Amino acid sequence: MNASPRIYEFPLNERMRIFMRLEQLFIEVSHFIDQPAIWDSRAAVAGLLDIVSIFSRNDLKSEILKELERHVNVLGRQARSGQVDASQSCAVIAQLSSLSEELYQTTGKIGLSLLEDELFKSISQRSAIPGGTYVFDLPAYYYWLEQDGEARRQALQEWMRPLQNIYQAIRLLMGCIRESGMTTDEVAQTGFFQKNLDHAQPLQLLQVSLQRNLPCFAEISGGKHRFTVRFMSAQSMGVRPGQIEDDVPFRLTCCLL
Repeated sequence: MNASPRIYEFPLNERMRIFMRLEQLFIEVSHFIDQPAIWDSRAAVAGLLDIVSIFSRNDLKSEILKELERHVNVLGRQARSGQVDASQSCAVIAQLSSLSEELYQTTGKIGLSLLEDELFKSISQRSAIPGGTYVFDLPAYYYWLEQDGEARRQALQEWMRPLQNIYQAIRLLMGCIRESGMTTDEVAQTGFFQKNLDHAQPLQLLQVSLQRNLPCFAEISGGKHRFTVRFMSAQSMGVRPGQIEDDVPFRLTCCLL
């Protein structure tokens, strides 16, 4: 059986960039919450701090609501025109609409309730200092970390609870966008590939799939007019990667919904 390919993703607008960062952070936090070790709990808290930091700099509630509404409208048009399976689309539209309604009913700034928790607030205030969460800085945090693993897990789940509908919304949105992709087989001549973008179809996300046995990785860059993919040699530690000289076959998926 062939190993699954390595997939490199690249967002083509700022909204996708923020959503993808949040998606990764939520996945990491969800993983570490269920692990019993103290260092796992520290990693989960660090991820939550990063999530709250992103929320503090962006009006994400408005952005997510706009994207949910847009998805509902697009999927509705596709279902009516017969482009997609109507029953499947209706199920997804119902999920999107339900999450949209939940977000509309959410009051206040996202993540604000976390900063109202005294322990989390104290960790947040010290986290900007390198090593600032050591025992002499935050004895209350140290005491919390020394509690039973189940007690820490329950506390972390409680901190995660106000963010859960945001996580579900981003997972559903990103899933719909990825499933909308059109895939083609391409070849990067001497490791380089470039393609112009169609302004009439503003893509949201690119995926480059590369067979695992190829000793290189994809470096993607792009803007409003075009994008490029360079396949770089995976050399030893400490050696600056260079563009590979061989032709590289890969699969390109352009996602637009």
